[in-house]
Amino acid sequence: MTTTLDPPVRIGKAAVGAVGLLALATGALESVVTPTLPLLQRELDMTAAQGALLSIVLLITGALVTPVAGKFGDRLGGKRVLTRLMAVVSTGGLVSALAPNLPVLLLGQVLQGAMVGALPLSFIVVRKHLPEGDAKVAIGVVSGLFVGGGMAGTLAAGPVAETLSRHWMFALPTCAVIGSTLLVRRLLPHDPPARSEHVRMDWAGLGLLCGALTTLMLVLALAPDMASQPLVLGALVVVLAAFVTGWTVVERRAAFPMIDLRMLARPAIWKACVLTFVICVGTSMAVYLVPQLFAVSTDAYGFGASATEIGFFLLPGAVAASLAGPLGGLATRRLGSRRVVAAGVVMMAASLAAVAAMHTESWHLVVGKALIALANGLCVTAMMTSTATSVDPADTGIASSLVLVTRVVGYAVGAQLGGALLTAATPAGSDVPAESAFVTGFVIAGAVTASALFVTRTMRKGVTT
Repeated sequence: MTTTLDPPVRIGKAAVGAVGLLALATGALESVVTPTLPLLQRELDMTAAQGALLSIVLLITGALVTPVAGKFGDRLGGKRVLTRLMAVVSTGGLVSALAPNLPVLLLGQVLQGAMVGALPLSFIVVRKHLPEGDAKVAIGVVSGLFVGGGMAGTLAAGPVAETLSRHWMFALPTCAVIGSTLLVRRLLPHDPPARSEHVRMDWAGLGLLCGALTTLMLVLALAPDMASQPLVLGALVVVLAAFVTGWTVVERRAAFPMIDLRMLARPAIWKACVLTFVICVGTSMAVYLVPQLFAVSTDAYGFGASATEIGFFLLPGAVAASLAGPLGGLATRRLGSRRVVAAGVVMMAASLAAVAAMHTESWHLVVGKALIALANGLCVTAMMTSTATSVDPADTGIASSLVLVTRVVGYAVGAQLGGALLTAATPAGSDVPAESAFVTGFVIAGAVTASALFVTRTMRKGVTT
């Protein structure tokens, strides 16, 4: 039974600034792996498939933590859960900084994934302590600082790793996360729980989903070695099927499911999930393959780019991704979600095909990656808008959770497919994959993305203004 709670204390600019600094620091910590992935693969003697796994474990943790963090935020208060999550993130950053090998670094990235659930919590806290108009401005500032932190991390990770070491590229943003978390704890007042009744958690569903995602990544990582380990791969496929079946049964029977699978029966939701999956597969293959191609030696067919140079090459894509959200929102209002998604799919498929055909100059990859990032942002914004307006307000969170999990699975599958292609195409005794593997990867990504057009034709046009 709910109770009447005292109104929360209004916060000032200093407290909002502390939350913004926290977003800036977490954005920087989240983004350091992508531009330095080739460097990490060399220093830790990783295969391409293992590098792909490293690039997506943070997202997998985020998909699992986000719905749990929201429920605990209601139950215990947003500030309390936020600071505890950031303690986990800080621990993960320190583990990553001290990691001597790949397994320890993977553990650190798993712990860092809690930051994905922390950002929505910061929005909840801000809304509780500010009037509606001021809260919108504050949320916009915090979101912008998170994106800005990601850009700063992309640019700074390479120089720090090459000048100091790979350990410092994790340690420096982690120190910033610790300092800003202490500021948030000091400056932000405690917020009362939104509800006082017991919030039931679907721990069985969470555990089974975690097992399914982990097993899926292992299957994709071992796929290139299928000929030498057929029994291991077959056993993992059976385990994956068991996890998926068990999770489906548990979610359909649970009184308070983590993700309500019955929502998938609605055409607008399953179409959004299918579109999200195929678009994220195409995007993540490009996100993984482009830095790898930049890093290939000039003696072969690549550019021999350092981690610092890769960061600069990826910056236009980060800028395009940050602009895609507001542009997608405006375009959806004027043209409708179906047209925006279709245009984004065509742009992404064409860009992937162009990169497959032309990648002899660095600007080919820079422009192609920026267009892919812009197209992905347009599609995601339009699909989230379509999903949110196709269900009752009370079901928005459930529908968004389905899309979130589908997005993570799409990113994971795309990155692992890219890594498997490069691993399979690397001759014994060499660390340079055949150029045809990159071409094949971009072509597959473009074809998968283009298949989304079959679904967009059946979408609602959406409301235009």
